[in-house]
Amino acid sequence: MANPSFMKPLTPSAELAAIVGSTPLPRTEVVKKLWVYIKANGLQDKVNKRNINADDKLLKIFGKNQVTMFEMTSLVSKHLK
Repeated sequence: MANPSFMKPLTPSAELAAIVGSTPLPRTEVVKKLWVYIKANGLQDKVNKRNINADDKLLKIFGKNQVTMFEMTSLVSKHLK
């Protein structure tokens, strides 16, 4: 059974809303939308696919130029209420 806390809609910060929209979404949907954005903009590192290179929008969320997939999840959590 899915963890209900993962399904609870959370409101994205203004920075995150610039990518995923401002509608409250479950964490799983936020991560899915982020991946769509990352792939659409070619932001996955070509050499190490586990790394994501930040563009201007992602830099506001990550606070640095590159993060791992695992870091991304915890950094995104800080932008959800």
